[in-house]
Amino acid sequence: MTDPVTTTLTASAIATLAFQEFIKSGAGELAKKFTGEAIARMKDLRDLIWNKLRGNPDAESALTNVVEQHSEEDIADVATYLKAAMKNDPQFATQVQAIAQEIHAGKLQDNSSMTQNNYNNAKGWQTKVEGGTAYIGEIHQHNTPNPPQQ
Repeated sequence: MTDPVTTTLTASAIATLAFQEFIKSGAGELAKKFTGEAIARMKDLRDLIWNKLRGNPDAESALTNVVEQHSEEDIADVATYLKAAMKNDPQFATQVQAIAQEIHAGKLQDNSSMTQNNYNNAKGWQTKVEGGTAYIGEIHQHNTPNPPQQ
């Protein structure tokens, strides 16, 4: 029997998982993407992170902004503080990674199908993007001058 594949999640990914409820459009959207168990574990992960970062005024400010103002920008700050805390405390890092893996495992898969019919040499792209930036398609610019070299 083979060992399950485990991936190490970054501090940024862990912070995003923990505070997903606050930075996305709410619990309804969250329930479409995660199981009930995973959503419950998000609270455990948030509490663990909050308790660890308590005492650092800058970290507390970033945490508060994420929760109260739904600030996606502050999630990067939380990730920075989380990364430092995980580096300084391996036991904490192990706990955080374990809970994050449970949450990640509880992510619902989108098994929907997509159909596209293209005719007359048309091109089409179909994608499912769950986050980040997707660059889709082709860009052709004809008769455009080259930008000046600096």
